[in-house]
Amino acid sequence: MHQDFPELMQAYESFGKAAKEAGPLTDREVALVKLAISLGAGLEGAAHSHCRKALEAGCEADDLRHVALLSAPTIGFPTMMRAKSWVEDVIEKQA
Repeated sequence: MHQDFPELMQAYESFGKAAKEAGPLTDREVALVKLAISLGAGLEGAAHSHCRKALEAGCEADDLRHVALLSAPTIGFPTMMRAKSWVEDVIEKQA
């Protein structure tokens, strides 16, 4: 996408940056929120990406696991287990 549509991707990345800077959350908090959104929406690729970004933002593996566990009352136990497996995918590769 970056190669084929550089202006579109630049605008998309600028939008994301503006959303991040619109409020008081720290980089770590933003990373955890974005992970939670990805897990709740059932977006595996986004969940993997946001796990990596959360680790880069200073989160620990247990922080990511906690986000997955917190989703259970909202998205249900089986869906949480799927989400947790996506978190574990990234944690295992980082080890």
